[in-house]
Amino acid sequence: MKLLFDFFPIILFFVSYYQASFLINNSFVGQLINPDKPDFINATIIATAVAIIASFFQVAYHWFKTRKFQRMHIFSLVLITVLGSITIFLGNPAFIQWKPTVLNWLFAFVFLGSMFLGEKPIIKRMMSEHIQLPEKVWSTLNLSWVAFFFVSGAANLYVAFYYNAGASDAARMDTWVNFKLFGLMGLTIAFVIIQAVYLSRHIVEQDSTSGDNNDANKNGENA
Repeated sequence: MKLLFDFFPIILFFVSYYQASFLINNSFVGQLINPDKPDFINATIIATAVAIIASFFQVAYHWFKTRKFQRMHIFSLVLITVLGSITIFLGNPAFIQWKPTVLNWLFAFVFLGSMFLGEKPIIKRMMSEHIQLPEKVWSTLNLSWVAFFFVSGAANLYVAFYYNAGASDAARMDTWVNFKLFGLMGLTIAFVIIQAVYLSRHIVEQDSTSGDNNDANKNGENA
């Protein structure tokens, strides 16, 4: 459920992009759109505006519910507002297409830096209250997130600007919009599953070790 909430602006971006013609013809949005621009440009402008509004709603809802701001939501909100606004005013999709890459590479840099600047990696700060793991496992887990963020950012960049370069601009934009939702979400789900399997192995090993120690203590007491 949290994953869907985190992808809420992206889902609305996807829906509004493909329903842009309906919004233009059946709402006040049509008065704000330049009919001389290509349809995919206008669709991108509408979808970007909707995603910016959705991001503000996402941050506000999370604050009202928890009285806390989530850093990922804040970073995403700032980036989509800045880059999205440039896309809207210039009518250039390239700026909003850079947003997932900038966000993912920013997270990769922060997670990597936390291994050298803080007392413990960010992933340990986030999860240590719920599970206990050896230090080596925490480091491996943190580095895996660094790799995930880097790969996700690189994949977005490739699809946005290099994949299927011979196709029309509209077709390439459609491909990127589809990847932005299904591709990045698919990568995230796959990574979370792999992480869960990896963690389960070490948690089981730790529990088994604890159990062996308890059995040894009991045998010592009985002796």
